[in-house]
Order: sequence, then structure tokens, then C-alpha cells
Amino acid sequence: MGIINRSKVKQFLISGCYDTPENYLRKHGVKVGKGCYISPCHLSTSEGFLIEIGDYCRIAKDTEFFTHGMLHSIRKYYNDYELEWYGKVKIGNYVSIGEGCKIMAGVEIGDNVIIGAGSVVTKSIPSGYMVAGNPIRHIGYTEEWFKRLKEGNLRTGFMSWDEKVKFLKSLPDDKFVKKPYIKCKDK
Repeated sequence: MGIINRSKVKQFLISGCYDTPENYLRKHGVKVGKGCYISPCHLSTSEGFLIEIGDYCRIAKDTEFFTHGMLHSIRKYYNDYELEWYGKVKIGNYVSIGEGCKIMAGVEIGDNVIIGAGSVVTKSIPSGYMVAGNPIRHIGYTEEWFKRLKEGNLRTGFMSWDEKVKFLKSLPDDKFVKKPYIKCKDK
């Protein structure tokens, strides 16, 4: 294993080769709104100009965006090598997309939407919805989720790490989020 040359790493970072994910997307033609926080994601397309991301969106890592379909086999079978289709992707304002999501061509996502991690978004989503799954399904409304969060808010946002650890360790189990069990056919 080689030794890391810190001066070369610094030179690489300063050279502009390393950039923010927002600027990476912009360089590939994606329209990115203001105040977005985007983790490293993947454009599974060369048509970044068909993607628009609104203001104050959060897109977690390993999210993939698609603007066209994989038609190789259909082209081959029907001997039609000019066959193509494209779809724009439009993401509204205040949208939160969880880690590892796939956003398919032709999807429009409204404002104030939450998409659960690992979701495959094959259909457009109205404003104010919470969705999750593969394919996505409606699991709630963002406004209701906000109200529940506000009621149970533990207010740790401005605590130091040590204060937060001490505080959270002192709480009884009923103060933490607990998910229900899945519904089984035999129960």
C-alpha cells in the first residue's frame, strides 16, 4: 500500500477536479436551484439538460437519475436502430430524496415531497406526499409528518456531540421512534 502524498492531494483539490455534487450536476447540464444539498449521485444519462431540481432540495448519496430507456434489445429484435424515447425529470422545491433512490425518465415530483431511501420512482408524485418502496407507494403526507416530528422533537440541534450523547442515553425507550411490525398474511 502506497503512502498518501498530501501535497498532491491538496493540489488535486485546488485544481478544481474535485467539486461539489451541485456543480458536478450543473456541469452536466442539470438545472439546480438555490440552497440545495446534494450528496454524490449518478447521472445514468448523457442528457443532464433534461433534469431540473428546484430550490432547497436534499438528495442523498447514490441517487440515480434517468432520462431515457434501455432499448438495445428492442432495437435489435425489431431491427430499428433509430428507436429512442426520452423523458424529462422535474423535481420541485423542498424535496428530500433518500439514499439510493432511482428517479426514472418522465417523472415530475411536486413541492414538499419526501422520498424514502431505496425507492424506485416510476410515477410522478403530487406536492406534499411521502412515498417509499419499489415501486413507490404513498405512505403519508409531509405536513402530518412535520406535525408529528414537532410534537416529539427532542431539540438536540444545537447541542454539542457530547451533550447530545449524554441526553439521548438518558432517555427512556418510549421517547425514540419505533416502527410497527409488518403485516403478515398468517396473523
